Amino acid sequence: MHLPRPSRRHVLLAGAGGLAAAALPNTAHALDVVEPDVDSTSRWKARPPQGPIDLVGKRPTMIVVHHTVSANTTDVSRAQAHAHAHWVQDLHMDENGWTDTGYHFLVSRGGWITEGRHQSLGALRSGRDFVLGAHTSGQNGAGIGIANEGAYHDGAQPPRAQWEVLVALCAYTCRQYGIAPSRIYGHKDFGDTLCPGVLHDKLPQLRSEVAARMGWVTE
Repeated sequence: MHLPRPSRRHVLLAGAGGLAAAALPNTAHALDVVEPDVDSTSRWKARPPQGPIDLVGKRPTMIVVHHTVSANTTDVSRAQAHAHAHWVQDLHMDENGWTDTGYHFLVSRGGWITEGRHQSLGALRSGRDFVLGAHTSGQNGAGIGIANEGAYHDGAQPPRAQWEVLVALCAYTCRQYGIAPSRIYGHKDFGDTLCPGVLHDKLPQLRSEVAARMGWVTE
């Protein structure tokens, strides 16, 4: 029987039901690892890519967390999440000259997830391959890039909704691709950048919460 994906509200309320976990070493059982509600590029009416979208040909081995250094808006609507996705895509395509949005997924301050680079969502659902992104120099062939709306320098903290949905998206991505929660990194781990700001300091908490969501047994 086909079960509908949980809504963002269900994710924020710790899920309604669960899906069977993929076999992972050190995993006891899945708790709330469900596919979160993700707005595809067609749903937020993304521009078409300026060139081909390439698949890497293997599964990713890690997640890289970013922030977009956009305004820390108080608008938590879905419409704002879509406007932010357009802003990022325009920046990456028009100013950076890239084929498409560099990140695979974006998480808004209101807790809405948008697909970034085209075909990323379908590849994630398959769990067998992923799209070549443009988010972390030297690591684009190895990692899924997840960017968070906002600027998290100077002590700014992500809103609760954004954080909880980031945890849910990371847990689902780890499950789909067999990535250990310990392999969630920040952009600054791989380059001379301040990105993702305070989110980098929160990586131990993120790894711990993702592991707990997955039922991952840590030593």
